[in-house]
Amino acid sequence: MSASAEVSVDEREAALAALATRIVEAALPGEELEVVVGESSTTSAKAFNGEVEALTIADVAGIGVRIIRGGRQGFASAGSLDRDVIDEVVAEARDNMAFAVPDPHVTLARPDGVAPMDLDTWDDELLALSTDAKVAMAIELEAAVRAGDPRISGVRSAGYGDAIGLSVLASTAGVLATSRSTVTSLGVLALAKQGEETKSGGGSTIARGPSGLDLQLAASDAVSRATALLGATQPPSARLTLVLEPRMAASLLGIIGGMLSGERVLKGRTPFADRVGEQIGHGALTLRDNPRNPDSFGARRFDGEGLAARVNPLIEDGYLQQFLHNTVSAAKSDTVSTANATRGLRSTPGVSWHALEVAPGTGSLDDIVASVDHGLLVHSMAGLHSGVNAVSGDFSVGAEGMIIRNGEVGEPVREVTIASTLPKLLMDVSAVADDVEHLPGGISTPTIAVDNVSMSGK
Repeated sequence: MSASAEVSVDEREAALAALATRIVEAALPGEELEVVVGESSTTSAKAFNGEVEALTIADVAGIGVRIIRGGRQGFASAGSLDRDVIDEVVAEARDNMAFAVPDPHVTLARPDGVAPMDLDTWDDELLALSTDAKVAMAIELEAAVRAGDPRISGVRSAGYGDAIGLSVLASTAGVLATSRSTVTSLGVLALAKQGEETKSGGGSTIARGPSGLDLQLAASDAVSRATALLGATQPPSARLTLVLEPRMAASLLGIIGGMLSGERVLKGRTPFADRVGEQIGHGALTLRDNPRNPDSFGARRFDGEGLAARVNPLIEDGYLQQFLHNTVSAAKSDTVSTANATRGLRSTPGVSWHALEVAPGTGSLDDIVASVDHGLLVHSMAGLHSGVNAVSGDFSVGAEGMIIRNGEVGEPVREVTIASTLPKLLMDVSAVADDVEHLPGGISTPTIAVDNVSMSGK
Protein backbone atom coordinates (compact mmCIF):
# COMPACT_ATOMS: atom_id res chain seq x y z
CA MET A 1 0.00 0.00 0.00
CA SER A 2 1.12 3.55 -0.54
CA ALA A 3 0.65 6.43 1.85
CA SER A 4 -0.25 8.59 -1.13
CA ALA A 5 -2.95 6.26 -2.49
CA GLU A 6 -6.13 8.04 -3.59
CA VAL A 7 -8.53 5.57 -1.97
CA SER A 8 -9.09 5.78 1.77
CA VAL A 9 -7.77 3.30 4.31
CA ASP A 10 -11.33 2.14 5.01
CA GLU A 11 -11.90 1.49 1.31
CA ARG A 12 -8.65 -0.47 0.95
CA GLU A 13 -9.45 -2.53 4.04
CA ALA A 14 -12.95 -3.26 2.71
CA ALA A 15 -11.51 -4.31 -0.65
CA LEU A 16 -9.09 -6.72 1.04
CA ALA A 17 -11.94 -8.19 3.11
CA ALA A 18 -14.06 -8.68 -0.01
CA LEU A 19 -11.14 -10.38 -1.78
CA ALA A 20 -10.47 -12.72 1.15
CA THR A 21 -14.15 -13.61 1.37
CA ARG A 22 -14.33 -14.48 -2.35
CA ILE A 23 -11.32 -16.78 -2.03
CA VAL A 24 -12.86 -18.60 0.94
CA GLU A 25 -16.18 -19.00 -0.86
CA ALA A 26 -14.35 -20.84 -3.67
CA ALA A 27 -13.20 -23.66 -1.34
CA LEU A 28 -14.06 -27.16 -2.58
CA PRO A 29 -16.47 -29.38 -0.64
CA GLY A 30 -14.74 -30.99 2.35
CA GLU A 31 -11.92 -28.44 2.43
CA GLU A 32 -10.96 -26.17 5.29
CA LEU A 33 -9.50 -23.05 3.69
CA GLU A 34 -7.88 -20.05 5.34
CA VAL A 35 -6.49 -17.02 3.53
CA VAL A 36 -4.50 -14.01 4.69
CA VAL A 37 -4.18 -11.01 2.38
CA GLY A 38 -2.23 -7.89 3.21
CA GLU A 39 -0.67 -4.65 2.02
CA SER A 40 2.18 -2.77 3.65
CA SER A 41 4.46 0.18 3.08
CA THR A 42 7.81 0.81 4.77
CA THR A 43 10.26 3.69 4.70
CA SER A 44 13.85 3.73 5.96
CA ALA A 45 16.05 6.82 5.82
CA LYS A 46 19.66 6.97 7.07
CA ALA A 47 21.79 10.10 7.52
CA PHE A 48 25.56 10.52 7.49
CA ASN A 49 27.53 13.75 7.78
CA GLY A 50 24.41 15.83 7.34
CA GLU A 51 23.30 14.15 4.14
CA VAL A 52 21.14 11.24 3.07
CA GLU A 53 23.17 8.04 3.15
CA ALA A 54 20.36 5.68 2.16
CA LEU A 55 16.65 5.85 1.45
CA THR A 56 14.46 2.81 0.96
CA ILE A 57 10.73 2.85 0.26
CA ALA A 58 8.89 -0.42 -0.29
CA ASP A 59 5.24 -1.16 -1.03
CA VAL A 60 4.33 -4.83 -0.69
CA ALA A 61 1.15 -6.84 -1.18
CA GLY A 62 0.78 -10.55 -0.63
CA ILE A 63 -1.32 -13.60 0.09
CA GLY A 64 -0.96 -16.82 2.09
CA VAL A 65 -3.36 -19.75 1.76
CA ARG A 66 -3.80 -22.85 3.96
CA ILE A 67 -5.98 -25.75 2.87
CA ILE A 68 -6.72 -28.74 5.13
CA ARG A 69 -8.47 -31.98 4.33
CA GLY A 70 -8.30 -35.18 6.35
CA GLY A 71 -5.57 -33.83 8.62
CA ARG A 72 -3.33 -32.97 5.68
CA GLN A 73 -2.30 -29.33 5.39
CA GLY A 74 -1.09 -27.55 2.28
CA PHE A 75 0.27 -24.02 2.25
CA ALA A 76 1.39 -21.58 -0.43
CA SER A 77 2.04 -17.85 -0.66
CA ALA A 78 2.96 -15.10 -3.12
CA GLY A 79 3.92 -11.44 -3.10
CA SER A 80 1.10 -10.28 -5.33
CA LEU A 81 -2.68 -9.89 -5.26
CA ASP A 82 -3.18 -10.25 -9.01
CA ARG A 83 -6.07 -12.56 -9.90
CA ASP A 84 -3.91 -15.03 -11.84
CA VAL A 85 -1.38 -15.20 -9.00
CA ILE A 86 -4.13 -15.82 -6.43
CA ASP A 87 -5.49 -18.71 -8.49
CA GLU A 88 -1.99 -20.20 -8.71
CA VAL A 89 -1.47 -19.89 -4.94
CA VAL A 90 -4.74 -21.67 -4.15
CA ALA A 91 -3.91 -24.44 -6.63
CA GLU A 92 -0.38 -24.79 -5.21
CA ALA A 93 -1.69 -25.04 -1.63
CA ARG A 94 -4.08 -27.73 -2.79
CA ASP A 95 -1.25 -29.63 -4.50
CA ASN A 96 1.04 -29.33 -1.46
CA MET A 97 -1.69 -30.78 0.72
CA ALA A 98 -1.40 -34.10 -1.09
CA PHE A 99 2.22 -34.48 0.05
CA ALA A 100 1.64 -33.61 3.71
CA VAL A 101 1.78 -36.16 6.52
CA PRO A 102 -1.69 -36.49 8.12
CA ASP A 103 -2.01 -34.98 11.60
CA PRO A 104 -5.37 -35.37 13.38
CA HIS A 105 -4.72 -32.19 15.39
CA VAL A 106 -4.36 -29.91 12.36
CA THR A 107 -7.48 -27.79 11.88
CA LEU A 108 -8.52 -24.17 11.54
CA ALA A 109 -9.41 -21.94 14.47
CA ARG A 110 -13.11 -21.59 15.24
CA PRO A 111 -14.61 -18.41 16.73
CA ASP A 112 -14.72 -18.97 20.50
CA GLY A 113 -17.04 -16.17 21.60
CA VAL A 114 -14.35 -13.74 22.75
CA ALA A 115 -15.04 -10.30 21.30
CA PRO A 116 -12.15 -8.29 19.85
CA MET A 117 -11.20 -5.04 21.57
CA ASP A 118 -11.58 -1.81 19.62
CA LEU A 119 -7.88 -0.89 19.70
CA ASP A 120 -6.45 2.20 18.05
CA THR A 121 -3.11 1.17 16.56
CA TRP A 122 -3.37 3.53 13.57
CA ASP A 123 -2.32 7.15 13.07
CA ASP A 124 -3.43 8.95 9.89
CA GLU A 125 -0.72 11.55 10.48
CA LEU A 126 1.91 9.11 9.24
CA LEU A 127 0.20 8.76 5.86
CA ALA A 128 0.43 12.52 5.34
CA LEU A 129 4.12 12.77 6.28
CA SER A 130 6.29 13.48 3.23
CA THR A 131 9.44 11.58 2.39
CA ASP A 132 11.39 14.85 2.65
CA ALA A 133 10.16 15.30 6.23
CA LYS A 134 11.23 11.78 7.13
CA VAL A 135 14.71 12.34 5.73
CA ALA A 136 14.94 15.66 7.54
CA MET A 137 14.28 13.96 10.88
CA ALA A 138 17.13 11.53 10.32
CA ILE A 139 19.49 14.39 9.47
CA GLU A 140 18.34 16.44 12.46
CA LEU A 141 18.84 13.45 14.77
CA GLU A 142 22.43 13.02 13.63
CA ALA A 143 23.11 16.74 14.10
CA ALA A 144 21.60 16.74 17.59
CA VAL A 145 23.88 13.91 18.67
CA ARG A 146 27.02 15.50 17.22
CA ALA A 147 26.20 18.71 19.10
CA GLY A 148 25.34 16.91 22.33
CA ASP A 149 28.81 16.68 23.88
CA PRO A 150 32.35 17.66 22.82
CA ARG A 151 33.43 14.06 23.39
CA ILE A 152 31.13 12.80 20.64
CA SER A 153 33.50 11.83 17.84
CA GLY A 154 30.98 10.55 15.35
CA VAL A 155 27.67 8.87 14.66
CA ARG A 156 27.78 5.29 13.51
CA SER A 157 24.16 5.31 12.37
CA ALA A 158 21.19 7.69 12.53
CA GLY A 159 17.92 6.81 10.92
CA TYR A 160 14.19 7.14 10.58
CA GLY A 161 11.87 4.19 9.93
CA ASP A 162 8.17 3.50 9.63
CA ALA A 163 5.70 0.79 8.66
CA ILE A 164 2.06 0.98 7.59
CA GLY A 165 0.10 -2.24 7.29
CA LEU A 166 -3.35 -3.63 6.53
CA SER A 167 -4.29 -7.32 6.64
CA VAL A 168 -7.38 -9.50 6.52
CA LEU A 169 -7.77 -13.15 7.51
CA ALA A 170 -10.81 -15.17 6.48
CA SER A 171 -11.63 -18.87 6.68
CA THR A 172 -14.28 -21.48 6.04
CA ALA A 173 -14.52 -21.82 9.85
CA GLY A 174 -16.34 -18.49 9.98
CA VAL A 175 -13.42 -16.23 10.83
CA LEU A 176 -13.13 -12.75 9.34
CA ALA A 177 -10.49 -10.61 11.05
CA THR A 178 -9.19 -7.23 9.86
CA SER A 179 -6.12 -5.49 11.24
CA ARG A 180 -4.38 -2.17 10.62
CA SER A 181 -1.37 -0.55 12.25
CA THR A 182 1.19 2.20 11.91
CA VAL A 183 4.53 2.61 13.66
CA THR A 184 7.36 5.07 13.29
CA SER A 185 10.74 5.38 14.98
CA LEU A 186 14.07 7.17 15.19
CA GLY A 187 17.27 5.43 16.23
CA VAL A 188 20.88 6.51 16.61
CA LEU A 189 24.21 5.05 17.70
CA ALA A 190 26.69 7.64 18.99
CA LEU A 191 30.46 7.31 19.28
CA ALA A 192 32.30 9.04 22.13
CA LYS A 193 36.10 9.35 22.29
CA GLN A 194 38.52 10.11 25.10
CA GLY A 195 42.19 9.71 24.30
CA GLU A 196 42.54 6.48 22.36
CA GLU A 197 39.32 5.03 23.77
CA THR A 198 36.01 5.01 21.87
CA LYS A 199 32.65 3.92 23.29
CA SER A 200 29.21 3.68 21.72
CA GLY A 201 25.74 4.31 23.04
CA GLY A 202 22.31 4.07 21.47
CA GLY A 203 19.11 6.08 21.74
CA SER A 204 15.69 5.62 20.18
CA THR A 205 12.10 6.79 20.20
CA ILE A 206 9.01 5.02 18.87
CA ALA A 207 5.38 6.01 18.34
CA ARG A 208 2.32 5.26 16.23
CA GLY A 209 2.70 8.59 14.43
CA PRO A 210 5.41 11.21 13.91
CA SER A 211 4.11 13.67 16.51
CA GLY A 212 4.74 11.07 19.19
CA LEU A 213 8.47 10.89 18.45
CA ASP A 214 10.89 12.62 20.82
CA LEU A 215 13.99 13.33 18.76
CA GLN A 216 15.81 15.18 21.52
CA LEU A 217 15.25 12.33 23.97
CA ALA A 218 16.73 9.81 21.52
CA ALA A 219 19.74 12.05 20.91
CA SER A 220 20.44 12.81 24.57
CA ASP A 221 20.04 9.16 25.53
CA ALA A 222 22.62 8.10 22.94
CA VAL A 223 25.05 10.81 24.04
CA SER A 224 24.75 10.02 27.75
CA ARG A 225 25.14 6.28 27.23
CA ALA A 226 28.21 6.66 25.03
CA THR A 227 29.98 9.16 27.27
CA ALA A 228 29.12 7.38 30.54
CA LEU A 229 31.27 4.39 29.62
CA LEU A 230 34.42 6.36 28.83
CA GLY A 231 37.23 5.36 31.15
CA ALA A 232 35.67 1.97 31.87
CA THR A 233 37.93 -0.68 33.41
CA GLN A 234 37.60 -4.38 34.04
CA PRO A 235 36.51 -4.93 37.66
CA PRO A 236 37.32 -7.91 39.89
CA SER A 237 34.92 -10.83 39.86
CA ALA A 238 32.05 -10.67 42.35
CA ARG A 239 28.52 -11.72 43.17
CA LEU A 240 26.26 -8.70 43.05
CA THR A 241 22.85 -7.25 42.20
CA LEU A 242 22.00 -6.60 38.57
CA VAL A 243 19.92 -3.49 37.93
CA LEU A 244 18.25 -3.82 34.55
CA GLU A 245 16.75 -0.70 33.01
CA PRO A 246 13.60 -1.35 30.92
CA ARG A 247 15.45 -1.90 27.64
CA MET A 248 17.83 -4.38 29.31
CA ALA A 249 15.02 -6.12 31.22
CA ALA A 250 13.07 -6.43 27.96
CA SER A 251 15.92 -8.34 26.31
CA LEU A 252 15.69 -11.08 28.93
CA LEU A 253 11.90 -11.04 29.24
CA GLY A 254 11.49 -11.68 25.53
CA ILE A 255 13.51 -14.87 25.85
CA ILE A 256 11.65 -15.95 28.99
CA GLY A 257 8.30 -15.28 27.30
CA GLY A 258 9.36 -17.51 24.42
CA MET A 259 10.07 -20.31 26.90
CA LEU A 260 6.42 -20.20 28.03
CA SER A 261 5.08 -21.45 24.71
CA GLY A 262 2.99 -24.62 24.60
CA GLU A 263 4.80 -25.52 21.38
CA ARG A 264 8.12 -25.56 23.28
CA VAL A 265 6.56 -27.71 25.98
CA LEU A 266 5.46 -30.25 23.39
CA LYS A 267 8.98 -30.33 21.95
CA GLY A 268 10.66 -30.56 25.37
CA ARG A 269 12.48 -27.26 24.84
CA THR A 270 11.70 -25.32 28.01
CA PRO A 271 12.84 -25.70 31.63
CA PHE A 272 9.34 -24.75 32.82
CA ALA A 273 7.42 -27.77 31.49
CA ASP A 274 5.11 -29.45 34.05
CA ARG A 275 5.49 -26.51 36.46
CA VAL A 276 2.10 -24.81 36.08
CA GLY A 277 0.92 -23.80 39.55
CA GLU A 278 4.45 -23.79 40.96
CA GLN A 279 6.45 -20.77 42.04
CA ILE A 280 9.03 -20.01 39.34
CA GLY A 281 9.74 -16.37 40.21
CA HIS A 282 9.92 -13.91 43.08
CA GLY A 283 6.59 -12.80 44.53
CA ALA A 284 7.20 -9.28 43.22
CA LEU A 285 7.05 -10.53 39.63
CA THR A 286 3.87 -10.59 37.55
CA LEU A 287 4.20 -11.18 33.81
CA ARG A 288 1.32 -11.18 31.34
CA ASP A 289 0.79 -11.27 27.60
CA ASN A 290 -1.52 -8.30 27.10
CA PRO A 291 -2.16 -7.42 23.45
CA ARG A 292 -5.17 -5.38 24.61
CA ASN A 293 -2.94 -2.69 26.08
CA PRO A 294 -3.25 0.18 23.56
CA ASP A 295 0.06 1.67 24.71
CA SER A 296 2.00 -1.48 23.81
CA PHE A 297 3.61 -1.75 20.39
CA GLY A 298 2.52 -5.39 20.40
CA ALA A 299 -1.16 -4.45 20.73
CA ARG A 300 -3.49 -6.16 18.29
CA ARG A 301 -7.14 -7.10 17.86
CA PHE A 302 -6.59 -10.63 16.52
CA ASP A 303 -3.98 -13.36 16.60
CA GLY A 304 -2.52 -15.08 13.55
CA GLU A 305 -5.54 -17.39 13.21
CA GLY A 306 -8.16 -14.67 13.53
CA LEU A 307 -9.15 -15.25 17.16
CA ALA A 308 -9.69 -12.17 19.29
CA ALA A 309 -6.49 -11.32 21.17
CA ARG A 310 -6.84 -11.47 24.95
CA VAL A 311 -4.96 -10.98 28.22
CA ASN A 312 -3.12 -14.15 29.26
CA PRO A 313 -1.50 -14.27 32.71
CA LEU A 314 1.83 -16.10 32.61
CA ILE A 315 3.40 -15.48 36.02
CA GLU A 316 1.26 -14.04 38.82
CA ASP A 317 3.06 -13.09 42.04
CA GLY A 318 5.82 -15.50 41.04
CA TYR A 319 3.57 -18.50 40.20
CA LEU A 320 3.39 -19.99 36.71
CA GLN A 321 -0.20 -19.78 35.44
CA GLN A 322 -0.22 -21.34 31.97
CA PHE A 323 1.49 -21.72 28.62
CA LEU A 324 0.57 -19.94 25.40
CA HIS A 325 -1.13 -21.87 22.58
CA ASN A 326 -2.42 -21.68 19.07
CA THR A 327 -5.15 -24.03 17.84
CA VAL A 328 -2.85 -26.95 16.99
CA SER A 329 -0.62 -26.84 20.08
CA ALA A 330 -3.75 -26.52 22.23
CA ALA A 331 -5.31 -29.61 20.61
CA LYS A 332 -2.12 -31.59 21.16
CA SER A 333 -2.04 -30.45 24.81
CA ASP A 334 -5.74 -31.18 25.43
CA THR A 335 -6.55 -27.54 26.16
CA VAL A 336 -7.87 -24.50 24.28
CA SER A 337 -6.09 -21.83 22.27
CA THR A 338 -4.97 -18.73 24.15
CA ALA A 339 -5.13 -16.82 20.84
CA ASN A 340 -1.35 -16.73 20.55
CA ALA A 341 -0.96 -17.83 16.96
CA THR A 342 1.66 -15.76 15.17
CA ARG A 343 2.34 -15.74 11.46
CA GLY A 344 3.28 -13.78 8.40
CA LEU A 345 1.90 -14.00 4.89
CA ARG A 346 4.58 -16.55 4.03
CA SER A 347 4.22 -18.89 7.00
CA THR A 348 1.79 -21.17 8.76
CA PRO A 349 0.85 -20.28 12.36
CA GLY A 350 3.42 -20.64 15.12
CA VAL A 351 3.06 -19.80 18.81
CA SER A 352 4.43 -16.77 20.63
CA TRP A 353 3.57 -13.89 22.91
CA HIS A 354 2.20 -10.70 21.39
CA ALA A 355 2.69 -7.98 24.02
CA LEU A 356 4.55 -8.96 27.17
CA GLU A 357 4.10 -6.69 30.16
CA VAL A 358 5.51 -6.71 33.67
CA ALA A 359 3.15 -5.30 36.28
CA PRO A 360 4.74 -2.19 37.81
CA GLY A 361 6.04 -2.27 41.35
CA THR A 362 6.96 0.75 43.44
CA GLY A 363 9.70 3.35 43.26
CA SER A 364 11.97 4.54 40.49
CA LEU A 365 15.31 3.49 39.02
CA ASP A 366 16.97 5.88 41.47
CA ASP A 367 15.12 4.28 44.38
CA ILE A 368 16.32 0.82 43.36
CA VAL A 369 19.91 2.02 42.92
CA ALA A 370 19.77 3.62 46.38
CA SER A 371 18.80 0.26 47.91
CA VAL A 372 21.74 -1.66 46.39
CA ASP A 373 24.98 -2.12 48.36
CA HIS A 374 26.99 -3.69 45.53
CA GLY A 375 25.62 -3.96 42.03
CA LEU A 376 25.92 -3.39 38.31
CA LEU A 377 23.68 -0.96 36.43
CA VAL A 378 23.72 -2.70 33.04
CA HIS A 379 24.08 -0.48 29.95
CA SER A 380 24.53 -3.20 27.35
CA MET A 381 24.67 -6.97 26.97
CA ALA A 382 26.57 -8.68 24.16
CA GLY A 383 25.89 -12.11 22.69
CA LEU A 384 22.52 -12.33 24.37
CA HIS A 385 20.93 -14.88 22.07
CA SER A 386 24.03 -17.01 21.62
CA GLY A 387 24.73 -16.82 25.35
CA VAL A 388 21.30 -18.01 26.47
CA ASN A 389 20.23 -21.63 26.20
CA ALA A 390 16.44 -21.50 25.89
CA VAL A 391 16.17 -25.24 26.59
CA SER A 392 18.18 -25.45 29.83
CA GLY A 393 17.89 -21.77 30.76
CA ASP A 394 21.67 -21.34 31.17
CA PHE A 395 22.63 -17.69 30.87
CA SER A 396 26.09 -16.21 30.25
CA VAL A 397 26.64 -12.93 28.38
CA GLY A 398 29.12 -10.09 28.15
CA ALA A 399 28.12 -6.78 29.68
CA GLU A 400 29.11 -3.16 30.25
CA GLY A 401 27.71 -0.75 32.78
CA MET A 402 28.20 1.23 35.95
CA ILE A 403 29.18 -0.18 39.31
CA ILE A 404 26.76 0.58 42.14
CA ARG A 405 28.38 0.98 45.52
CA ASN A 406 26.55 1.82 48.75
CA GLY A 407 23.49 3.05 46.91
CA GLU A 408 25.33 5.32 44.48
CA VAL A 409 26.34 4.93 40.84
CA GLY A 410 30.11 4.73 40.58
CA GLU A 411 32.67 4.02 37.89
CA PRO A 412 32.02 2.45 34.48
CA VAL A 413 33.12 -1.14 33.86
CA ARG A 414 33.73 -3.25 30.75
CA GLU A 415 34.71 -6.77 29.71
CA VAL A 416 32.62 -8.53 32.33
CA THR A 417 30.54 -11.67 31.98
CA ILE A 418 27.33 -12.09 33.94
CA ALA A 419 26.13 -15.64 34.44
CA SER A 420 23.23 -17.49 36.03
CA THR A 421 20.23 -19.42 34.76
CA LEU A 422 16.95 -17.86 33.68
CA PRO A 423 14.93 -19.85 36.26
CA LYS A 424 17.32 -18.63 38.97
CA LEU A 425 17.13 -15.05 37.70
CA LEU A 426 13.36 -15.14 38.04
CA MET A 427 13.58 -16.40 41.61
CA ASP A 428 16.27 -13.84 42.50
CA VAL A 429 14.27 -10.79 41.37
CA SER A 430 14.48 -8.45 44.35
CA ALA A 431 12.73 -5.29 43.18
CA VAL A 432 10.39 -4.08 40.45
CA ALA A 433 10.09 -0.33 39.83
CA ASP A 434 7.15 1.64 38.45
CA ASP A 435 8.94 3.27 35.49
CA VAL A 436 7.25 1.19 32.77
CA GLU A 437 8.46 1.81 29.21
CA HIS A 438 6.66 0.57 26.10
CA LEU A 439 9.47 -0.72 23.92
CA PRO A 440 9.86 -1.79 20.28
CA GLY A 441 8.98 -5.41 19.78
CA GLY A 442 5.97 -5.27 22.07
CA ILE A 443 7.46 -5.51 25.57
CA SER A 444 6.38 -3.16 28.36
CA THR A 445 8.49 -3.32 31.50
CA PRO A 446 9.89 -1.23 34.34
CA THR A 447 13.38 -1.43 35.83
CA ILE A 448 14.06 -4.79 37.54
CA ALA A 449 16.75 -5.72 40.08
CA VAL A 450 18.12 -9.25 40.40
CA ASP A 451 20.21 -10.36 43.39
CA ASN A 452 23.07 -12.82 43.66
CA VAL A 453 24.32 -12.82 40.06
CA SER A 454 27.86 -13.91 39.22
CA MET A 455 29.99 -11.24 37.50
CA SER A 456 33.30 -12.46 36.10
CA GLY A 457 35.96 -9.80 35.61
CA LYS A 458 39.69 -9.90 36.13
